[in-house]
Amino acid sequence: MLTTGVDLISISRVETTLERHGDRFLERVFTADEVRYARGRPAELAARFAAKEAVAKALGVGVRMMAPGGIGWREAEIVGDRWGKPLVRLSGRAAERADELGLREWAVSLSHTDDHALAFVVAQ
Repeated sequence: MLTTGVDLISISRVETTLERHGDRFLERVFTADEVRYARGRPAELAARFAAKEAVAKALGVGVRMMAPGGIGWREAEIVGDRWGKPLVRLSGRAAERADELGLREWAVSLSHTDDHALAFVVAQ
């Protein structure tokens, strides 16, 4: 099986959420490694947010807050390898769903402009 997911988000949306909710937002959506990597840069956080949405779409379930059978935000973690290439790490319900679908290999590409962040995910 081959599956994809893509998501586009406005960086200003993440900036506004950070201003309003700060650490509460970070702790709810991102892992410690993701927060450390982003170092407070809204574009990096937005790209990872979009990647989490793209992973959920590739899994065919959405994110739990919007879909009862969905995955939790922190169950799809986007980390960098030693060269900074983004990698997908799954846990909890996300890992279970990937297993159900036989998805073992994941690739993710992140990009952003001044205004938007984009994530594209492929799994097989």
